[in-house]
Amino acid sequence: MTCAVVPARGGSKGIPRKNLKLLAGRPLIAYAIETGLKARLVDRVIVSTDDAEIAAVAREWGAAAPFLRPASLAQDDTPTAPMLQHAVRWMEEQGERIDLVVLLQPTSPFRRPEHVDQAIQLLRESGASSAVSVCEVEHSPHWMYRLADQRLEPLMPGALNRTRRQELPLLYRLNGAVYVTTRDLLLNDGRILDDRPAAVVMSREESVDIDDELDFEWAEWMAARSAHRR
Repeated sequence: MTCAVVPARGGSKGIPRKNLKLLAGRPLIAYAIETGLKARLVDRVIVSTDDAEIAAVAREWGAAAPFLRPASLAQDDTPTAPMLQHAVRWMEEQGERIDLVVLLQPTSPFRRPEHVDQAIQLLRESGASSAVSVCEVEHSPHWMYRLADQRLEPLMPGALNRTRRQELPLLYRLNGAVYVTTRDLLLNDGRILDDRPAAVVMSREESVDIDDELDFEWAEWMAARSAHRR
């Protein structure tokens, strides 16, 4: 079974109650749940939360098994892997056998079901232990510098010799939208990604990641523009 896990803590420093904040009339968490439900290769969508209100909203939007995780796994500094391990073990206690785990964070509202299916299919076909979504970097590290004694030092050797964008290599960053991992990698190694994960490339527009109020305002503008185009 392939299980999508949507993590949604009740606490949030950047945006209070972020996971329930309305974006274009829908709570932010609903976008992740709907994406998982519409993905063809996902068998179950669950929400891991420490908040009863979030669990109730998750049920309203179709999550199969919203459940409350312990407070020890809902802190600001709680790593993602232990939270996912807890979710998998909880599902298996209900009699389900999990093969693949998909992490869908609520902060990526413009990720599409096709991205999830592509990542799962790519993992299966490539034989990789993990897959992740990425997007092209907005600013190449070839144009980045350190500041030392009020003087700029190139972050990468030879960077000053490449002055045209077309001459720079294509580079990518994780965008936080989709993670897929095998049960063995997660439970046995305690990792979500291995050293060479397969990658699905998403556009910058699809890769919006909401962390603070400014990000949310940008997402609202993106959602309004998309609605207007339809």
